Amino acid sequence: MSKELDKILISASQPDFNKRLEKLREKKAPAGRFAGYDSEGSIEVLKIVRKVSDGGDEAVAEFTEKFDGVKLTFQDFRISVQELENAHSEIEKNKPELLASIRQAIENVKKYQTEIFIGSNKSCSGGTGIKYTPIKRVGICVPGASAPLPSTVIMTAVPAQVAGVKEIVLVSPPRYNGSIHPVTLAVCFELGIDEVYRIGGAQAIAALACDKGSIPMVDKIVGPGNQWVQTAKKMVSNDYVGIDSIMGPSEVLIIANDKANPAWVAADMLSQAEHASDSSAIVLTNSETIATKILEELKNQIGKLSRANEAKKSLLGFGAIIALNDITEVINLANDLAAEHLQIQCGGQSRKIADKIENAGAIFIGEYSPVAVGDYWAGPSHTLPTEMRAKFSSALTSNDFIKSTSIIEYDKKKLTESSEDIIRLAQAEGLDAHAKSIKIRQQD
Repeated sequence: MSKELDKILISASQPDFNKRLEKLREKKAPAGRFAGYDSEGSIEVLKIVRKVSDGGDEAVAEFTEKFDGVKLTFQDFRISVQELENAHSEIEKNKPELLASIRQAIENVKKYQTEIFIGSNKSCSGGTGIKYTPIKRVGICVPGASAPLPSTVIMTAVPAQVAGVKEIVLVSPPRYNGSIHPVTLAVCFELGIDEVYRIGGAQAIAALACDKGSIPMVDKIVGPGNQWVQTAKKMVSNDYVGIDSIMGPSEVLIIANDKANPAWVAADMLSQAEHASDSSAIVLTNSETIATKILEELKNQIGKLSRANEAKKSLLGFGAIIALNDITEVINLANDLAAEHLQIQCGGQSRKIADKIENAGAIFIGEYSPVAVGDYWAGPSHTLPTEMRAKFSSALTSNDFIKSTSIIEYDKKKLTESSEDIIRLAQAEGLDAHAKSIKIRQQD
């Protein structure tokens, strides 16, 4: 294990530094996992989407058996309200402390999402304004392959509820005894979500995006997932439904200087790497000494994890500890990589460095702000753009569940004041009827 992990250390002093850095950057780019629509993986996803669009429930059942090893009929897809209630009762009875933590996490997210919500503004001033309307029906993807993620229910559903979404549909693969993990079901019941389906993968995305089977089509699909799920989201978006962004596989980038605690940095890398073998954990530092110490801590800690194999594959495939010449180079590379989670552990310089970060899904400032705080507790959603998409995409918020409508309300006086300019512009474009629609109102 120790010698294997040595290869993730990349130093500016190494003769092949630029080549190794460019190779890492290629892995992080959006095309790094499924290289475009003509790649083998994308073609397979397209086949799944098309087959579900044509075959409906039968195709969903076929792919569920093939990929999840669970044989279902369409009557089995939906989790009954009784199952949801039973799961909740079980948690309430046997793990009351866990339920209390879930309820507080819900309150934390609700408070934050309410504070940043812009949808209450429906004013019209000076003849123009904007109206915000909640999206009617939203589909939420909750991963369940590598580990149950009830926190994702909170981080996606609560922002939707704050925005006023009336119909929330949840899909998750049947990986727990042919169903969804009971803690996930308990959170659904706690939030009042009763339309829950034990289907996942690209087939679930396709089912949400078409009106062919027993699951009514949604208006928008949100949530994290593996490359198959995210590729399916991309394929159905715009033509069929809206999506949040491409969110997965998960990643962390940690900026650390000589004030950082190497053991804590290593632990934070591993907390991301244990998600799955395609997760990414990268450290950028201006200190070769601290880089070496972090590597040694990784070697010491990884063998003690219950998911050590997943973490090891992740680090060897997508991980790196990169020692650069100075902090300016560190900041520039961090902005270029545009990570989903960006931690800054640089002592008293942490906030100053954070102010220079322009591209990140979420920024965690200081040594006492690990990603886990954001994953479960702080309030902002942990559903974030990945693979450098933070350059143009944002964290999921309550504002992603509303749509805006422009309001134009002129009276006679205001139209008269503007009529000559509007007519002039319409005539410049050769659109005579546009001009006449203004002129006719000036004749009475």
